[in-house]
Order: sequence, then C-alpha cells, then structure tokens
Amino acid sequence: MDLGLQGKACVVTGASRGIGLATARLLAAEGASVLLIARDEKVLRAAAAQCGDRARAMPLDVTDPSAARQAVERCEQELGGIDVLVNNAGATRARPMDELTDAEWQAQWDLHVMAPMRLMREAAPRMEARGEGRIVNVCSSSGKRPSLTNVAYSVTKAAQLSLSRAWADAWAPRGVLVNAVAPGPVDTGMWMDEGGLADQAAAARGVSREEALAAQRAKIPLGRFGTEDEIAAAIAFLCSRQAANVAGAAWSVDGGAVPVIL
Repeated sequence: MDLGLQGKACVVTGASRGIGLATARLLAAEGASVLLIARDEKVLRAAAAQCGDRARAMPLDVTDPSAARQAVERCEQELGGIDVLVNNAGATRARPMDELTDAEWQAQWDLHVMAPMRLMREAAPRMEARGEGRIVNVCSSSGKRPSLTNVAYSVTKAAQLSLSRAWADAWAPRGVLVNAVAPGPVDTGMWMDEGGLADQAAAARGVSREEALAAQRAKIPLGRFGTEDEIAAAIAFLCSRQAANVAGAAWSVDGGAVPVIL
C-alpha cells in the first residue's frame, strides 16, 4: 500500500529508541524526510543514521518551553516545511500513589501534556498553510484504564487523550488531522531494560522478573507484549494519505488489554 508519504517532512519526538525510532525508520522507508528529536545526542545521532540520508537529528528536551518553536523552525529550515508531527516522547516509573511527589506529578504533566500541546500549537497553523497535515500523539492504554503502577502517568496520559480530541475538533475543518494511538505494554526498553518496569514490578511484588512478565502478559488477550514495529505501523497509517477520513480517533494498539470499545 502506498501511504502517500513520499517527500513529506516529519518530526518525531522521543525518537532515539523504541516506538519513536521504529516510527522514524518506517516514515523514512516510505520516502519521508524525518527530524528525530530526543535528549541524548550520541544515541540520537546513531538512531538517525538508521533512517538514511533523509533523516536529521536534533538533540532537544521537549519539556523546555522554547523547544516546540525550535523543533518546528528547524524542520522548516532543513526539510522544507512540516507535514507530520508524532508526539512520542514519554516516560514512566513504578511509583506507589502515596509516594508520588508534587515534582513528579509536574514532570509527568510537562512531558505528556504541555510538550505535545506546544508542538501542536506551533505545527498546526503551518500545516494548514501547506494545505493539510497529520498529527499523532502516542498515548497509552493506561490513559483509558488507569493503572496504580504510576497514577501520575495514567492521569497525564488520559489528559493527553483529551488534548488530542480537542485539537482534532479544532483543526480537522482546516485540513489538519489529529489522532492518538494507545499502546499497551510494548517489548521495548521501558519494560525490558535492566531496572525497567519488568524489574520494578518484580521487586514490588517479591517475584522473579519472568514471573512479573508472565503476570503482565496474562492480562493481555493476545497473550504477549506488542512490538515497536507494530505500534509504528499504526502511527504511520494515521500519518498517511490513506487515513484521510480519520480524525479524533484514539486507536488502541494493545493486544486487547483495555476491554472497551472506544
């Protein structure tokens, strides 16, 4: 299927690894030019190298209030405009609700709500001026079904879903289609790295790492974690010409983990 992404100029945040890198690779493989954004310059430049000659790396902390303008202007300068924005930057750690500090709540809000909002605020008018655009916010199944693993993460991901819908309603009439994807557990570093969520869950429950992973998989009807490429495929479709009639959607890509039809 031709996704119609040839020559499109794209920004992907949280692009140095996991879902963000898989998305950047796929967009580049479809003929798009991609500006990869993340904080770690060394890791980010290695990631951009995987995406070919049409990729550029921009080390940036998206929670900086000036980051959105810097990113969009850099995309316009180096890639000739902006057609696609994928807000993927995100992070979580297992934290009991009664131990979450005000600073941790604020950090999750800044990363999952304010950063994507600022990027959309910068990008959407410029997309409209080009005739159309696509924005995809990478949210989470825990934004649809709150998790006690990290309530601040769940609450801010729910806010990100609401933000996505509000921007979709405002911008669809102007040709800018805003959608969200809501992955469940994914076989990426967030879960699988040493000290990641698998190890944190094991420590919290007093079980082995494999027992913790088995318990998590048992909650998913598909019986396994998703892969970064599976999530990237859904994102790329929503960025594509083929998704011209999709706006305000919050697609679950979670193996059936959230048992509702939304």
